[in-house]
Amino acid sequence: MKFTKINALRGEVTIPGDKSISHRAVMLGAISQGTTRITNFLRGADCLSTIACFRKMGIDIKESPDQILVHGKGLHGLKAPADTLDVGNSGTTARLISGILAGQTFESTLTGDASIRKRPMKRIITPLSMMGADIESLHGNDCAPLRIRGSHIKGIHYDSPVASAQVKSCILLAGLYGDSVTSVTEPYVSRDHSERMLSGFGASLQTEGCTVSIQPEPELVGQDVAVPGDISSAAYFIAAALLVPGSELLIKNVGINPTRDGILRVCRQMGADITVLDQREHGREPVADLLVKHSALKGTDIEGALIPTLIDELPILAVMAAFAEGCTMIRDAQELKVKESNRLDILVHHLSAMGADITGTEDGMIIQGGRTLHGAVLESHLDHRIAMSFAVAGIAAEGETEILQADCVDISYPGFYKDLLKK
Repeated sequence: MKFTKINALRGEVTIPGDKSISHRAVMLGAISQGTTRITNFLRGADCLSTIACFRKMGIDIKESPDQILVHGKGLHGLKAPADTLDVGNSGTTARLISGILAGQTFESTLTGDASIRKRPMKRIITPLSMMGADIESLHGNDCAPLRIRGSHIKGIHYDSPVASAQVKSCILLAGLYGDSVTSVTEPYVSRDHSERMLSGFGASLQTEGCTVSIQPEPELVGQDVAVPGDISSAAYFIAAALLVPGSELLIKNVGINPTRDGILRVCRQMGADITVLDQREHGREPVADLLVKHSALKGTDIEGALIPTLIDELPILAVMAAFAEGCTMIRDAQELKVKESNRLDILVHHLSAMGADITGTEDGMIIQGGRTLHGAVLESHLDHRIAMSFAVAGIAAEGETEILQADCVDISYPGFYKDLLKK
């Protein structure tokens, strides 16, 4: 798909539902008693993979244009799947569902696409094994496919070497089936959607600093879940409005959970004109509208505890930094190497191809902003966040940018290009 400079972005846009929350609503609905009603569910490929997996385990899930109804069967109501559970491209599905499968009475095999079969699963295999789970990487490389034989789960305390919501959530979900309290301590606090939603469904959790604990065998009850707009998807419109002269864009119904709002904090550090309007709560999640106006951006440092709050937004922040005046340094972002692609290497390569002054480091990059970027032919590497980030770069750069295999954005935002270009 090809992109050239566009006129000012004006008016308003409502982005799709939050991917992380959509996944979790289906999972918790499936292992709760009664019906869970989900509105503004993200109908991207990743979340549809989660639905498909739970249907294979006997959960009745009804889809209509305005809602998803998950008819749960309780904590111990899942059935052995007749064949392999295919998570597609969804790392969230793979890691979270493994925690649930670890506490079942049956055996299951879990796999995904070529990208998933390269992503590191030792980070969940290790703690689940400590909890007594029988989990095996079938190719012996600590990646999917995984075979999980349900077993007796014991509560543990786990010191996670990474601040990862997927790892934390996997352990907490396994802890539902434990024989005692399970707790996880992270180096920094990662996104807390699982904790908020588990509490809403009836689980007993306690959070203190970077440690969260969960009591076993709760009575989970189905809920109504109104999914807020995904701030990770909003990030591309925030960036586009900031970069394209004359823009003034209202982005409606965006989740601004404090464990996810690092993008807003960094934008303000860079001098962005962003106003938070009509702040409110949907369920247990804070939501607001964002008014974004074109701004002259300046470089900044992005590191430490900020990183887990914006890990998925780092690609678009790197694009913004290339257009900003001054130096931006991104550190502590080695997690980008093991996403859908090696995003660190790809960002350095692609931004260099567009004329940016960028140097890769072991855990991030140094970007000397202010150069005029020009179009280039770029490979998406089937990574939705790379494709969307460079679509934004393409509408702000000189000349024509072509993104190959650009339809990978359907993983998280079907209709993204239509929404971006119609503004």
